[in-house]
Amino acid sequence: MSKNIILSTDSYKHSHFIQYPPGAKFVSSYIEARRGSDRDQILQFFGLQAFIKEYLMKPITDDTIQEASSILEGHGLPFNESDWLTIADEHRGFLPIEIQALREGAIVPRGVPLVQVRNTDPRFPWLTSFVETALLRAIWYPSSVATLSFITKAVIYDALRRTSEDPDGQVLFKLHDFGARGVSSGESAGIGGAAHLLNFRGSDTVEALAFIHRFYYPSGVPGFSIPASEHSTMTSWGKDREADAYRNMLKEFGHGLFSIVSDSYDLFNTVDNIFGQELKNDILALEGALVVRPDSGDPIETPIAVVKKLWDAFGGTTNSKGYKVLNPKVRVIQGDGMNGLSIARLVTRMVEEGFSIDNIAFGMGGGLLQGHMRDDMRFAMKANAIDFGNGWVDVQKKPATDPLKASKAGRQAVISDASGKLTAIREDALPQDGRNELEVVYKDGRQFNTLYWEDLTAHAHMQLVDFCDTVMKRTEEEEAAAA
Repeated sequence: MSKNIILSTDSYKHSHFIQYPPGAKFVSSYIEARRGSDRDQILQFFGLQAFIKEYLMKPITDDTIQEASSILEGHGLPFNESDWLTIADEHRGFLPIEIQALREGAIVPRGVPLVQVRNTDPRFPWLTSFVETALLRAIWYPSSVATLSFITKAVIYDALRRTSEDPDGQVLFKLHDFGARGVSSGESAGIGGAAHLLNFRGSDTVEALAFIHRFYYPSGVPGFSIPASEHSTMTSWGKDREADAYRNMLKEFGHGLFSIVSDSYDLFNTVDNIFGQELKNDILALEGALVVRPDSGDPIETPIAVVKKLWDAFGGTTNSKGYKVLNPKVRVIQGDGMNGLSIARLVTRMVEEGFSIDNIAFGMGGGLLQGHMRDDMRFAMKANAIDFGNGWVDVQKKPATDPLKASKAGRQAVISDASGKLTAIREDALPQDGRNELEVVYKDGRQFNTLYWEDLTAHAHMQLVDFCDTVMKRTEEEEAAAA
């Protein structure tokens, strides 16, 4: 796949250099996830630093321009070769633009600008909008994955705080990424998988580890997995030797945590009779623990039944919060049929049945990494100001046929209010001593405010705690008002 920024755009963008009004010198645009009907909607911002390093820190050369020219020749649009050659010669091939952005990992109300871009060379006002396609694509997808991961983590964490004695330690491994095979490309796996690991530590998407190491500088391994069986390795033993297949797993991997897919033939027979009787003593003697994986049946009631059967066979304890915790040698993971809604339902059922969320983990595949579109959170990049040499003049889109598509007028700033909530204001309304949360991260070939992985993940978890506290407080207030 080409990393040529001249080609990483929509075709029609190549005609825009002759569409701006005469005398235009600078154009400003911003990116946001526009508000929907629910004004409490949030997102988690992620992915910009990787784009900057991968696309903007590699200079345009004469060869880059020639490649673009040869591909676009006869395509039906003018090619602005002279401006690109000027950028290559006078700007060392680096785009003369400035990008401001919020801190990645931030939890942001929809309708608040995430990024603001302007050109820095007055000869190229067209350049601001030219990068829209690549820049927007670099943000909407990982932010969508991160948002789903964060919201799911909030659901799990809330239940853990009610049912577990160690919610902060437990939550990091409660949602596992199984999405690598369900995405459109290896690059998508890396980007989306990294977005998930912003909130959790469990993943089978190896490309995500490489992505994080390349762009976010972790000090150690950013994600973990465990040995696990699949149906091919279990059914290859034959139905008559099903117990032998499981016994082999205990023998090879019983020194640590490992998972067995258990529904190749009869899930409940496996749990009741093979695990619960024939192999019970072997399981109790493990140094590690067996994680039972149902992979068919009702995605809510089947894992509940498995947890109950393991309780009957192996017992456990009741913790200080009054919830049952299985014998530490057995746990359950449910991946089949899991999405944000079904995880919330399964969490609720576990709590209703009196079991701690300590007992179960969850997995998501294509629903985590692939089930997203740009319009889900209405991501858009819009021009908000233009400068003809005498200062910024407002630019705004305001369609009468869809007021929700109205864009912001004027250069933007973002402030943090007294409660810590991010709010958009006009840049010219920023108090003299006020802090603009939109900080410069790229300008004229230089990267600023580099982010490091451990700082991102720590900040993300801190925001999770604040988010859950806020939601809990609001729920209590609403219940008190209703009473």
